[in-house]
This record gives sequence, C-alpha cells and structure tokens, in this order.
Amino acid sequence: MSNIPTQQKALFLESKFGQFAVRTTDVPKPAADDVLVKIEATALNPLDWKIQAHGPFVQVYPTILGFDGAGTVVSAGENVSSVAVGDRVIVQGWYDAANGSVHGTFLEYFASPAKLVGKIPVSISFDEAATLPCGLANAAFPLYNHTEDALFTSAKLLPPWVEGGRGNYAGKPILVLGGATSIGQFVIQLARLSGFSPIITTASLHNAPFLKSLGATHVLDRKLPAEQLVAEATKFAGDLFDYVYDAVSLSDTLELGYALTAPKGDFVVVSSLSEMKAAHPDTDKRIHMPNGLYGSPVNREIGASLLAALPELLASGDIKPNRPEVLPGGLHSIVGGLERRRNDQVSGVKLVVRPRETA
Repeated sequence: MSNIPTQQKALFLESKFGQFAVRTTDVPKPAADDVLVKIEATALNPLDWKIQAHGPFVQVYPTILGFDGAGTVVSAGENVSSVAVGDRVIVQGWYDAANGSVHGTFLEYFASPAKLVGKIPVSISFDEAATLPCGLANAAFPLYNHTEDALFTSAKLLPPWVEGGRGNYAGKPILVLGGATSIGQFVIQLARLSGFSPIITTASLHNAPFLKSLGATHVLDRKLPAEQLVAEATKFAGDLFDYVYDAVSLSDTLELGYALTAPKGDFVVVSSLSEMKAAHPDTDKRIHMPNGLYGSPVNREIGASLLAALPELLASGDIKPNRPEVLPGGLHSIVGGLERRRNDQVSGVKLVVRPRETA
C-alpha cells in the first residue's frame, strides 16, 4: 500500500517506573516473514500498569506496551502467504525474553510475525476483536495445551475446537473464580463448548445474567464469606472440583480455589504460582499458571491451532469477545484507563482505545 506513512504516534513508557508520553516514531517495514498491521483498536491489560508500577520483565526503555490489538494488514513480507493485504486480523504484543524488550500495540502501525496473527470475520468489530488475543489465550492454554514444559504446565484437556473435543467433558463440574474478568468470560465459554456442567462462577451479581448468557449455570456472589462460597459451590457440584480456574488470583480467591480443588485435581491461577507451590509443597493438586503469549515456544502448537479455528468460532457465535468500553481520545486516554484498572474500577468490560483518534 503506497499510503503507509513513515511516521506514527505511539505511547511510550519512557523509563523503568517512569511516565507515559505520546510522541512520534518510525513506522516499521515488515521483515520477510512479517506483516504490518494498521491498529484500529488496542485493549488495556493489568500487565500494562504492573510493568509501569513494579517493573517486571522489561529491561529495554523507552518501550511501547500493549498486548492486545486488532486491525487491517497493510503490508506483508515476501515469504508471507497465510494472510494478505486487506485482511482483518487480531495481533498480540510480543516479548523478547533474551533482551527484555517489549514490542507492543499502543501505536498506529504494528509489525508482527505473520504466524502470530489471526483472521477475524466481518461480523466482529475491531473494538470487539481487540479484546480477544490475551484473554482467550490465557483461558485456553493452561486448560488445553499438550506441550511438555516444566514451567508452564496444563490440565491437558482435549480442546473443544479440534475433532472430538466438542462436548467431551459432558457432566463434569468446573469452577471459575472471577467469571466477569476478561479471562473468566473466555474460560466460561470454553467450558461450555467442552461440555462441562455445572459451570459455577463467582462474580458481582449484577453480572449474573450476562455470565449465564455465556454459559455459566450458577453465579455466586463473590462477596459471600469463604465458608459460604465453599458450601454453595460444593452443593451445586456434588463434591470438590477436578477443575478450578482462578481468574482473579488474589489471596482470598487463591485459598478458596485451592480448598475447592479435589485431590489430584487441576487448579489454574493467573498469578502467585510460586507462592502457592511454596505454601503447599506436598500437595497432590496440580497447580498451573498460564503463559498467554502465542509466540512462546511452549504455545506454538496450540496457538496455531486456536488461531486457525478462531474465524469459525467467532462467526458461529461459539466464542463471543469481551464487551468493549471505548475510551475517547486515542492513545492519550490509556493512562487514565490503566489507573481505572489498577483501582479495580472496571467490571464486565474491556477498556479499548483507537490509536487513529489520537490528537
């Protein structure tokens, strides 16, 4: 495309624990195996504010954060045949562990390896699509990944998007703590496709009708005392759970989820894995934590499988994106949005910005 500019606006985190600033930078040229995507929408994740506040992972500054994006392919490298200019796609910001650099989506044009982008149907808006990459991966990979890896283990279930996977766990109960979170919403939907029943989740009760529309059979008030939650959940399930996914992973949910996981059951946490294993060194419960990056070697096989199935999953309505809340002002609105995320002021929606609206 001849109308690709040479300069673009991007949101930079200027230094470790530093401030954010919108400024211009070069538009990259895609390498032979890459595509250049015009980012129409990018979503905010907890990791974005945690990197600024606590400084994990990133060694190279200034850096551009952002791990969720959607847009249109505007240029493709000479080796690329899987996607073409004009395709509507989702993309994920990527992390180079060797040098601690992040390549994020808080900008207007994003270069990505072609194998890590997924096509989306026209029935899904870019705002909706931007909610998909990280949330869906973090939900799916610790449940369905069969790759052997010492760091990132999985329950090794049969994915519902492969042959024989749909409904394969019919009649098995599952518990999702934090069903209204981005990840929780996708866990509920995947559990429904896998046939799990009952699907019990905790949430603020105003989100109950929405979560039932995604597949939850029982929604328990997350504010109930722990002993009451244990009693209610086991009443509906008939016993402890072989599968528990804690999409919140704060101290109270971690202990609740662990208590409700059956011996030799699978318990997925989204943070504090090492602390949980240290607190329960002799447990026979299997504790997992997701690595939701499609580009990680451990996720190459399942990531490719999921991205290949995604257009049909979305077109059929089997997987619904999170509900986006679009913040006005483009990239300038990200800082305020991250502050809301940090203060737990987001419920049942995913915050999204449109980089092209940046003044």
